[in-house]
Formats: sequence, C-alpha cells, structure tokens
Amino acid sequence: MSSNQKIKLRWYRYVSSFFAGIFLANSIPHYIQGVSGHSFPTPFGNPPGIGDSSATTNVLWGAFNLLVGYLLYKVSKTNNSQYLALVILYLGIIAQGILLSLAFSHKI
Repeated sequence: MSSNQKIKLRWYRYVSSFFAGIFLANSIPHYIQGVSGHSFPTPFGNPPGIGDSSATTNVLWGAFNLLVGYLLYKVSKTNNSQYLALVILYLGIIAQGILLSLAFSHKI
C-alpha cells in the first residue's frame, strides 16, 4: 500500500480520537498549575473536583491525562491524512476547553 492511499478508519477510532482530545486538553491546566506551584482542583480534592489538590498532585494528574490522551491518540491511528479524525480530535480539545472554562467560571 502506498503512503498516498488513505486508510478508512473504523468508528471506534474516531471515538478514541475525540477522547484523546479531551484528555490532552485536560492535562494542560493541571500540569501548568502544578509546575507553577499552585493548588488546583482535581478528582482527589475534598470535595472531589471542587477542592484544591497540591501542586505535586496536579503535576501527576496532568501527566496522567497526557499519557491517557497520547495512548488514545495512538489507538485512534490518526495521522495527517485522516482529516476527519483530526477534526474530531480538535473537537474533543475544544469541547473540553469550553467545559473547563464554564466550570472554572462557575457557570456549570
């Protein structure tokens, strides 16, 4: 098969691409807050998702989200020739970004 031929992806690869975007986007605020030395909400805070966790916990949580996002990206087999899969990846990033912005502005 030549490198110019497009491989048709199965539906679950698109789902994997979307969730890769969600996890990759979620890794950013946790990792940045953690390496900046700031506490920030994680699922390990009290109450979960609302209470702040330590900077170290946020670095670890951000790294975990990055790892999961990367693994989902690899499972999705997305590459530069899969335009729909790339769009779905970016939609996952945008969706998570919007949800995070609403959550941290206390609108949801």
